[in-house]
Amino acid sequence: MAASGFDFLCVDAEHSAVDLPQVQSMFQAIKSGRPDCAALVRLHGVDYALVKRYLDAGAAGVIAPLVRTREEAELLVRACKYPPVGLRGLGFCRANDYGLRVEEEFNRANENTLIVVQIEHIEAVHNIGEILSVPEIDGVFVGPYDLSASMGLAGQFSHPEYAKALDTIREACLGHQVFSGLHVIAPDVAEAKHLLNEGYQMLAYSLDITMIGTLCKSSLAELRKG
Repeated sequence: MAASGFDFLCVDAEHSAVDLPQVQSMFQAIKSGRPDCAALVRLHGVDYALVKRYLDAGAAGVIAPLVRTREEAELLVRACKYPPVGLRGLGFCRANDYGLRVEEEFNRANENTLIVVQIEHIEAVHNIGEILSVPEIDGVFVGPYDLSASMGLAGQFSHPEYAKALDTIREACLGHQVFSGLHVIAPDVAEAKHLLNEGYQMLAYSLDITMIGTLCKSSLAELRKG
């Protein structure tokens, strides 16, 4: 997947069964496939002790689920950034070539580590201005199923109230000069282009299991015709 030309690949540590050693192996595979493909991780929370370990393993950025308040956003930033911005501990790890580039990585990481909050609850929509007022937040990623479910509209993406929530998020992103992102779950190029035209600046295009499953089902259906 990295070699095919994606700008980034995100390893899902929230909903999948992978643990830290497997995530680090995936980061290594991504870099081997194409060094310019950024390795991101979707966390399973904003817990300090675990966030820093994914960064030490070589994550170029994090996507944090279910951020609902400014306080949670601040906790995430403190976990991701070295002092004086945050509280991330400094140790020999894959990110700094096991101690060979400590100072270089210390300076690079605070400037370049991507921090994205997932907005996937209506409470977060109500607090979106406060969340995005945290200076080190780079962008927003909408969790469409969870957001709609929190509104009692699970999967009803054409509902006016859901559309209104998305508009609120996009307007806040523009006002705070952070990018807005969304997950296109099905490998649907037309849908992805539509969202880009709507102004989304970061798209997660489908996922491995969905791509494989879609291709398998469509291919088998075609082969079995007649």
